[in-house]
Amino acid sequence: MPVPALARKGGWRYLPRVTTRGMTRRRLLSTGMAAAAGLVVARRADALGPGSKFRFGQLKLGAHTAWNPRPSALRRLGWEIEKRTSIDVELEPAIVVPTADTLHETPFLYLAGEREIELPSAAGIEALRRFLTFGGFLLIDSAEGSTDGAFDGSVRKLMSAVFPTTGSTKGLEIIPSDHVVYKSFYLLDKPSGRLAIAPAMEGVIRDGRLVAAYIANDLGGAWSRDDFGNYEFRCEPGGERQRELAFRMGVNLVMYALCLDYKADQVHVPFIMKRRRWKPDDGAQTPAPGPAEKSNDKP
Repeated sequence: MPVPALARKGGWRYLPRVTTRGMTRRRLLSTGMAAAAGLVVARRADALGPGSKFRFGQLKLGAHTAWNPRPSALRRLGWEIEKRTSIDVELEPAIVVPTADTLHETPFLYLAGEREIELPSAAGIEALRRFLTFGGFLLIDSAEGSTDGAFDGSVRKLMSAVFPTTGSTKGLEIIPSDHVVYKSFYLLDKPSGRLAIAPAMEGVIRDGRLVAAYIANDLGGAWSRDDFGNYEFRCEPGGERQRELAFRMGVNLVMYALCLDYKADQVHVPFIMKRRRWKPDDGAQTPAPGPAEKSNDKP
């Protein structure tokens, strides 16, 4: 005869009645331990496991290319994402090449450099095009401290090869400050990094989706931290406030890659800002009130 059921995910489970008649103390304890072990196993079966975690893919181009100028950057950004959001992150990035069979396992690719990079083969170019066209995202981060250096030239050649400009189809273009990538988690209006030499983000848009973002302000330099917790590079000219904005930009990019434009409709933001009388001084953008709100405001 069953005893009262135990609630568990997916339904109810009845346990057989356990009687102590004719049972020794040792047998009673072993029966209880076996039942407890069964419950533990059932609970573990509900877990998704480490394979469900978000993981960066660090793109490596060419055997002789300096592809990792900021070795600790992605781990530190991953730690911040896990702390600030509900995303579970595998902190160690996967090193991938364009023709790898596992390229699709890391839908967020990160390409960094500080000098000229070797372009992929024709097969690699096609693989990157397919990856980005069918849902992947690429962040290109310049660490060379220039907007017209050798790495910048390589990036433009790479993007022209992956997405040739034909007719109305554009290659790299300026991403406007009202794009949803600037409000996917934090409200921002420009990209920040270790430096502040590029006032805007560039990117490639296909079918209304930002598939590749190029930032020349050295995001990785702002994120990098040594094993003792010390930041490896100073942020100039804005100091630690600028570093915080660089982390926020990284969080926004990941949130956009995972969620796309679900926050495109931000009609509620001006109302919330107005009610709270909150004007941020940390670089977050305060949306301007609409005409109706201006007419109703009292001096």
